[in-house]
Amino acid sequence: MSLALDPAAQDLLFREAHTANTFTDEPVTEGQVQAIYDLIKYAPTAFNQSPLRVVLVRSAEARKRLVPHMSEGNQAKTATAPLVAILAADNEFHEELPALFPHFPQAKDVFFSERAAREQAAALNASLQAGYFILGIRAAGLAAGPMTGFDPAGVQKEFLDDDHTPLIIVNIGKPGEDASFPRSPRLAYDQVVTAV
Repeated sequence: MSLALDPAAQDLLFREAHTANTFTDEPVTEGQVQAIYDLIKYAPTAFNQSPLRVVLVRSAEARKRLVPHMSEGNQAKTATAPLVAILAADNEFHEELPALFPHFPQAKDVFFSERAAREQAAALNASLQAGYFILGIRAAGLAAGPMTGFDPAGVQKEFLDDDHTPLIIVNIGKPGEDASFPRSPRLAYDQVVTAV
């Protein structure tokens, strides 16, 4: 075997994991979310910048504010998922760099004094962290329903501020009946990987 990870864990995180479209009504606890974050906070980011920010949409009132900003095909499942997370990029992440990257605190000003550079770095690195967030959900024995079908400007206005850019919205919970579609094809190794 070429992988160090146990085959059952490989299945849980990758082979048997599917995007969920329906969920049971079993709640997702604060303890579960904390455990997920405590695992995924180790995702790699440039300069350890860690720009991912997570807004948990728990209350019925907040859910009613979110659902109209979802694409039509995502509204019903977002309305009924046990928990919804808005994953956003903090464009002012550089303010934390002196603490997060203490051996080179000047990185804050040397590399990220311009807003455009921060926005580009925040989007890329928060997206890396978002991928880890989905794996963390799977590691907790839950299913993730990540979606990019939403109105970013509307979600930003409703839940964030000008310094935070919404990237992805994730429904979270135990998969319900007919939760996922059959696995779609994937590209073969030699279609993706080349050597030089």
